[in-house]
Amino acid sequence: KEDTMSHERLSALYAAPSELALAKQLDHIDAHAAHFIAQSPFLVISTSGEQGRCDASPRGDAPGFVVVAGPSRLVLPDRPGNNRIDSLKNIEVNPCVGLLFFIPGVLETLRVNGRARVSDDPQLLASMAVDGRLPRSALEVSVEEVYFHCGKALKRSRLWEPDAHERAHTIPSLGRILADQTGRISAEEAEVRVRHGYETGLY
Repeated sequence: KEDTMSHERLSALYAAPSELALAKQLDHIDAHAAHFIAQSPFLVISTSGEQGRCDASPRGDAPGFVVVAGPSRLVLPDRPGNNRIDSLKNIEVNPCVGLLFFIPGVLETLRVNGRARVSDDPQLLASMAVDGRLPRSALEVSVEEVYFHCGKALKRSRLWEPDAHERAHTIPSLGRILADQTGRISAEEAEVRVRHGYETGLY
């Protein structure tokens, strides 16, 4: 097995980053980043736990669901999911997190890196209730790095372009996938469970 590529070999493959690419990294949330976060309904959070095992998990809600509580602090509710709580268990072991924020139709994304802690503070959770339903917990992120990504990846993927969505019909339903992968449930029963979760379990 070939050894991991060294910094020297990587540096030989890639040009040095531009001065602008380095200068755009901030150590706090400025007005532009705060506005982007306020408009973002979706992010991916990356964590790593024991033995360096990594996880990337989607988070989504109405724009503004991630609260900018200061230039160095973000708060995001943990809405109902599959209860595996992989990200939360990872944070217990390793608080380092990476957040990547998206806004539909916008090519650029925003990356925020920092350290997180899981909170079940009643007042904090009450402030993020939806229709009287409180999240079980929330993440408080101490911000360390903030920078905008250019839109090359989203432009190449044509992620927001309607005609690129035609491939959606080629993906089997989640119920079908769960039935095939687990062998423990029929596709019909799985579809009912998925539909029920979408209808009643968002909050």
